[in-house]
Amino acid sequence: MKSRSNPILSGALALCVLGLSACTDRPNPQTSSPLDPPAPIDQPAEDVPPATAPAAPPPAQDATARMDGYAALKLGMSAEDARKALGASATGKADEPGGCYYLEPPTATGAPNYMIEGDKFVRYENHRDAAIAAPGGGKIGMSADEIRALYPGRIEERPHKYVDDGQYWRIQDAGGGSGVLLFEVIAGKVTAWRVGLAPQVDYVEGCS
Repeated sequence: MKSRSNPILSGALALCVLGLSACTDRPNPQTSSPLDPPAPIDQPAEDVPPATAPAAPPPAQDATARMDGYAALKLGMSAEDARKALGASATGKADEPGGCYYLEPPTATGAPNYMIEGDKFVRYENHRDAAIAAPGGGKIGMSADEIRALYPGRIEERPHKYVDDGQYWRIQDAGGGSGVLLFEVIAGKVTAWRVGLAPQVDYVEGCS
């Protein structure tokens, strides 16, 4: 007697086989598809040189006009060193040993006058160029009020030797140095200024 298969059981088995196949073909959510972007790479493919710190800025330069000198010249330096600083072709010499005279640089346009006495650089002065600022910022053409604002409480006023409404405004080095700044003020305006050592900074006629 032949056994007859159960159609209900056979159908159930078939559905189960199909279900397993579907579960097997379903993509794994943990697995990236070919269309997904590649994962980021932690390290570059090529060697990278070590990071270097940015170059340090150059040191600040001293102002051209200072209470202790001008540019490469320093008050008290020898006349020979001052001549070298101005250039080999700088001219000027004393009428007698140790006498007072001015060194003239090869190109004097826009430059101050440089006084030598006792074979030393003792003073520089500006009589003409309003573009050159004195130590602290004072310039030819500034008003008396502007100068007072730049050097509050530091000005010693002295009468002018030749001009009734003129004065010499003398300012000591705030840093304690031996240099002195002197403004010539006439009719309430700066007409000239100079920086130097005493007593040369107070010479009214220069080397005359």
